[in-house]
Amino acid sequence: MQVVSAAQTTDSGWTWAQTAALIVPCIALFGAFLTYALNQRAIRRERRAKTFAEALTAVEEYLEMPYRIRRRPESSSAVRQQLTDEVSGLLARMAFHQAWLQIEATAVADPYATLVSTARAEAGAQMSLAWQQPPITTDGGMNLGVPYPRDRSHAARAVCIEVMRRHL
Repeated sequence: MQVVSAAQTTDSGWTWAQTAALIVPCIALFGAFLTYALNQRAIRRERRAKTFAEALTAVEEYLEMPYRIRRRPESSSAVRQQLTDEVSGLLARMAFHQAWLQIEATAVADPYATLVSTARAEAGAQMSLAWQQPPITTDGGMNLGVPYPRDRSHAARAVCIEVMRRHL
């Protein structure tokens, strides 16, 4: 009886060692490719999540502007210029994020546009009222008592966040 070792050839002249020598690198290559693909997916997801968060932050900062205007320390041209520059900067940031979402994440573009228009309607009216109030000159005046309503903006934000989650 003859014992066949793993290194011996089969009827076709191919050894099991040769087969293993081909399979192992293929498995390693597949593993490397899979790891690379999963890492790239995670990086894209993280980048998209960060961009979504930045877009939402711009809207939140815009919604805070009525408070900043109302709590202005004085009514001078410098303070008015600073606050209006901030509003303009926020509008530009929101427009940038709208354009980016239309290009990069079209499913999120409409809910974000709705959020921006809702925030602009709510905060815009509130800013107009805030400008009509006298500047706050005391520490006690900093507590406004009643918050500006944001019900529509919060609802639009919740819808936008849900779409953003699904799009990650």
